[in-house]
Amino acid sequence: MADFKALIDGYRRFRQTGWSRERERWSELAERQNPKVMVIACSDSRVDPTQIFDANPGEMFVVRNVANLVPPFERGGGRHGVSAALEFAVTQLEVEEVIVLGHGLCGGCAAALTGQFEGASHGEGRFIAHWIDLLDDARDKVRREYPDPLGSEAFRAMEMESVLVSLRNLRTFPWVREREEAGRLKLHGAIFAISDGILHLLDEQQGRFAPA
Repeated sequence: MADFKALIDGYRRFRQTGWSRERERWSELAERQNPKVMVIACSDSRVDPTQIFDANPGEMFVVRNVANLVPPFERGGGRHGVSAALEFAVTQLEVEEVIVLGHGLCGGCAAALTGQFEGASHGEGRFIAHWIDLLDDARDKVRREYPDPLGSEAFRAMEMESVLVSLRNLRTFPWVREREEAGRLKLHGAIFAISDGILHLLDEQQGRFAPA
């Protein structure tokens, strides 16, 4: 497992090899960024979007948080880190596509389904609890549909629901909705299975995920 020293060693290798090979590219990126795609992914250390999509520097604008969640559009209260990043990507960088990337074995989705942090209004877990309560309705739906809410199928369903929740919430932002309706912005849902490395893409018309 990498510690801070290992990370610095990795940086030095990158500086001598990867950065040097792509020096012209880095010079261009120093002037401006022009990604066409935004990815909203989970913070989980096992699901790095740049690795999954084999992307080069500057190709994707990435936001990562617990359970790859997008909150609904709202004007007041709280801090809006995801909303600010979304607004910047869509209105300033003018990305053409937004991908919500969920994944298998998601701890945030598992916590939402099991109620691990319910009642944690004070002390450890309160920030997690308040964040994943965005999934409360989805959790109730999964619990109704699966007799064993702690079975593997229920967990997979919860991971899919997290992507669907974020897509629905994306469309509550007026500048997302307007651009999608005008054909200037496309929204996608996907789930990466850690155990077998398969990426599943959402077909919104069919309402299901299928291998890419």
